[in-house]
Amino acid sequence: MNVANLQLEGLLMAVASINHLLVQKGLLTSEEIDLALRKAEAGETSQERSEGMSASSRDAVSFPIRLLELANQCQPEADMPSFSKLARMVGQIKEPYNDQM
Repeated sequence: MNVANLQLEGLLMAVASINHLLVQKGLLTSEEIDLALRKAEAGETSQERSEGMSASSRDAVSFPIRLLELANQCQPEADMPSFSKLARMVGQIKEPYNDQM
């Protein structure tokens, strides 16, 4: 596996853990984190941003955001699922895009 991929895995799980801790400490709600992640995904997959991008490229841009959204849905007192489990879940819930490129 590419070392950069492993670094991104670690970074995503670190951000997921920080988000989890922010909710546990009551600094943010999971709903606030979810809204921020949804806004990020909407911005990255907007028509202007994704114009000329293939569906697989849009999936690649959306993957980390969707993984963090799923991690955010875990209860604050529960253990965080592994990266591989979250990644599988992203693939299982992926919705098709409204437009076809």
